[in-house]
Amino acid sequence: MTMDTAILQGLATSLRDAARERRPIAPVREALARMGVAGAYAVQDINTAYYLDAGRRLTGRKIGLTSKSVQLQLGVDAPDFGMLFADMELAPDEEVALGRVLQPKVEAEVAVVLERDLKHEQVTLSQLMSAIGYVLPAVEIVGSRIRDWDIRLLDTVADNASSGLYALGTQPKKLSEVDLRTCGMLMERKGEVVSLGVGAACLGHPLNAALWLARKMAEVGRPLHAGDVIMTGALGPMVTVAPGDVIDTTIAGLGVVRTAFASD
Repeated sequence: MTMDTAILQGLATSLRDAARERRPIAPVREALARMGVAGAYAVQDINTAYYLDAGRRLTGRKIGLTSKSVQLQLGVDAPDFGMLFADMELAPDEEVALGRVLQPKVEAEVAVVLERDLKHEQVTLSQLMSAIGYVLPAVEIVGSRIRDWDIRLLDTVADNASSGLYALGTQPKKLSEVDLRTCGMLMERKGEVVSLGVGAACLGHPLNAALWLARKMAEVGRPLHAGDVIMTGALGPMVTVAPGDVIDTTIAGLGVVRTAFASD
């Protein structure tokens, strides 16, 4: 498939401008239709290289489209991935200004932190498990540079898998201490339940998502390294947030993450 470099560069610039100017843009899928998913990842790669050259530092990856219902909605049969940078990670109890993320929504996830590199395309589940240092409860504040969240697969892939910020719990757990498949998730906003889920909602098991990612990252030449954070994918529905919201997320066996948004 022939890639149109000028189109790819133009789309990458438009997405960066949207983030910088805090002004969402129209969907990019029509411009990418001829180049398909490979073209969308090429746009993501252009912006990853741009940000790395600008001094940002990769700290891991996020996995999207891990819900079977969302996959059906977008007409895909596999997840997608995006890059996590150091400046996306929130400090404990850090208040979030909504302007940091365009059109923000929150979702609960299991975060996996590696203590060994995963360099091989044919990494096995046992190798993945032995490479995991610990797991944590996490909240991803997703955002879209695409106006009104009018996205399909090509839009979200090009837009770094609709990434924004992420918050991690502060009490690491070993894999042996928790059943990630059956762990229940409860998300509350000022005491009101706004999202419910379970580990099995993430590709049947969060480790299935992490294994898919480890293999895919080795395949595309960006293998995972010790210290990398893997956001494995949503355990329940996304929730739109507003100024002043306080979101408390509990994942059974893992702990609680509180995410507070500034009131102005």
